[in-house]
Amino acid sequence: MTTSESHLKQEILEQPDVLRRLLAEERSTIRRVAQAIRHYNPHYIMLAARGSSDNAARYGQYLFGTVNRMPVALAAPSLYTLYQTPPRMTGSLVIAISQSGQSPDIVAVIEEGRQQGALTVAIVNDPDSPLAQAAEYTICLHAGLEQSVAATKTYTASLAAIAMLSAAIAESDEYLHAIEAMPAAVAQVTAQADAIIRASERYRYMEACVVISRGYNYATAYEIALKLKELTYILAEPYSTADFQHGPLALVAKGFPVLSAVSQGPMVEELTEFLAELKQRGAELVIISAHEPALNLAQTPLRLPPDIPGWLSPVVAVVPGQLMALGLAIAKGYDIDQPRGIHKVTLTE
Repeated sequence: MTTSESHLKQEILEQPDVLRRLLAEERSTIRRVAQAIRHYNPHYIMLAARGSSDNAARYGQYLFGTVNRMPVALAAPSLYTLYQTPPRMTGSLVIAISQSGQSPDIVAVIEEGRQQGALTVAIVNDPDSPLAQAAEYTICLHAGLEQSVAATKTYTASLAAIAMLSAAIAESDEYLHAIEAMPAAVAQVTAQADAIIRASERYRYMEACVVISRGYNYATAYEIALKLKELTYILAEPYSTADFQHGPLALVAKGFPVLSAVSQGPMVEELTEFLAELKQRGAELVIISAHEPALNLAQTPLRLPPDIPGWLSPVVAVVPGQLMALGLAIAKGYDIDQPRGIHKVTLTE
């Protein structure tokens, strides 16, 4: 299979259309779900997910916290299955995020939440899946069949669905209008796909790196690191910049690769200053941003469209990371669509 024929590249390029479809098809459903949530008035939100979906949940943790001012917890699904000691969820909103909706432990979180009287919502690509059947409400991603093992279009669709739900709960037309601009913003990045793939060849011999960010893009750091690990077998470790300074900073020496997503918002100056410090230590910087001072520090700048609100930036900022992982897998001669030893659907207990 040639690069142009790979499912992975096709699915990365498909993302603007997936986002447009999600906006068109799920707007009314999400409005109804948001109305039910406001009526229920939960004390807190519990998010349950695995893999890439768990990284989308990290985004939800920040977004529901900032936009909706709600406490958010990430579920530990083994409490529901292996330990059989589920926490009390009465009065909570339980949201499960999944591509396939097949994983038994995520289904168990929703089933237990519903049994305890919690309000339950599934964000899933398959509306006929066990997860969708278990939840009281379902938000479908409308991503179509995702054939590559590495999740791309289902990940960005999950982020957009979370953003739509948060905005609908807040009854914010301004936020909903901002989300409508995301397909075009992602299309501006996918238009650079071949250039980003070529730029990634510089790192074909890279064996380890760190991926850092903070705030909303903490999720982006985790997701890009996951893509690098599963597609290129590089030891890529994600960090919050705050945590990175508590010890892991010692990793950085001349030529050590550091990838970072820098979005507009209250953390942009802090992130940029920290990246300047890493450059002084000799780090090789790959920076995903629209912020010129940050891009000017990079050996490999990956430019984002301007004027993306910080709270929506993860929908766009992850795409250059997806393309870089694709480019590195090509440069290293690996199977793009079927990485070694892993499967599309992972059933965890």
